[in-house]
Amino acid sequence: MGRYVLKGKPEVEVTLRRSSRARRLSLRVSRLDGRVTLTMPMRAAERDAHAFIEDRAEWLRQHVSDIGGEIPVQIGGTIPYQGQDLPIIAQTGRKTQLIDNTLYVPQDPEKTGIRVRAFLKVEARNHLAAASDRYAAQLGRSYGKITLRDTRSRWGSCTSAGDLMYSWRLIMAPPEVLNYVAAHEVAHLVEMNHSADFWAIVADLFPDHRRCRDWLNSSGNDLHRIRFGD
Repeated sequence: MGRYVLKGKPEVEVTLRRSSRARRLSLRVSRLDGRVTLTMPMRAAERDAHAFIEDRAEWLRQHVSDIGGEIPVQIGGTIPYQGQDLPIIAQTGRKTQLIDNTLYVPQDPEKTGIRVRAFLKVEARNHLAAASDRYAAQLGRSYGKITLRDTRSRWGSCTSAGDLMYSWRLIMAPPEVLNYVAAHEVAHLVEMNHSADFWAIVADLFPDHRRCRDWLNSSGNDLHRIRFGD
């Protein structure tokens, strides 16, 4: 796997990847972090790949610009929490604390991302468990265990055994968005599909679900741009 740098303002680095399944050259700009990949057939010449990239220079720069790059978590910056940006301020103590809409972290820049992520995971579990309990009680159903992951393809899931999985990054979204995802997954305890009956259950649990789905579609990727130093 190689790379090609598209010169200009700004420069764009493109990863070159060969695939036995590729029948033509294709460019992909990740909506998660703006990384660009050119997939090419096994026998394609690299000079043809370079020319392909140059021919699409304007298109590439526009798409990379639209998506934006990674956002590091650092002292002096901010972190979204329940839809609001919290300032991250250093303190002399050893704990990470949320006080008056400000997140205070120990004075150790190298571990700031790790500490902020740990705080968000604890908060996410508490809020998602409470929401899941509430909606499951409304349906008269019970669920198995709750697992938190940093998933990029989905915000939540429900297994046939009734176990729930959520992305902990939901704690950074507005509260109603987190609640919608919980209602959505709990509804699968009754209907393991996305039929009209399923959406009727979701609408009964969470009437404003369409607006929250729109928010995830338009703004959800921004949550994945936030990097915690890993």
